Amino acid sequence: MNPPDNDGVPALQSASATLPASPKWGPLGIVAFWLVMMGALYVLMNQYLKPKPVTVTASGALVIAKSRDGHFYADGSVGGSPVRFLVDTGASMVVVSAELAQRAGLKGGVPTVFKTANGGLAGRILRDVPVTVGPVKVSGIRVGVGLVGGKADEALLGQSFLNQFDLTVSGSKMTLQPKSP
Repeated sequence: MNPPDNDGVPALQSASATLPASPKWGPLGIVAFWLVMMGALYVLMNQYLKPKPVTVTASGALVIAKSRDGHFYADGSVGGSPVRFLVDTGASMVVVSAELAQRAGLKGGVPTVFKTANGGLAGRILRDVPVTVGPVKVSGIRVGVGLVGGKADEALLGQSFLNQFDLTVSGSKMTLQPKSP
């Protein structure tokens, strides 16, 4: 207790005398802490949401796991250039961006207008392009060039590839069983 001042009431100490000085790095330290936490959370979520790899059964079937967003994704290649496919059973063919086609050396093709949900889209169609999904390579696939709106290394895996397989969806798995010759 503080000694009484001259009127008998105890004197109060000033708050600044008893509180420690605030650290100069306090606000910056808090911001740095949250930036590190958010970065770690981003990396963890990126790994958590990453699609599972395509597996192959003993019978040679490709099994693609459903992603957390409800779609089926598979890593592969078009014309030897790596790509992440979105399996699109409603697409008539494999479709890639012009940038991916250029990187894969896919030149020429027949000019066309693709009919999409958003209207017509100019592009071109190439024939006899090798397409790989997981470890399975299929030659002679029709590929459309003209995909827009995604990353350059993303493509649609459509019916020109999928027709080579018997496709079944069961629960959270899509199975592509090679058709008998």
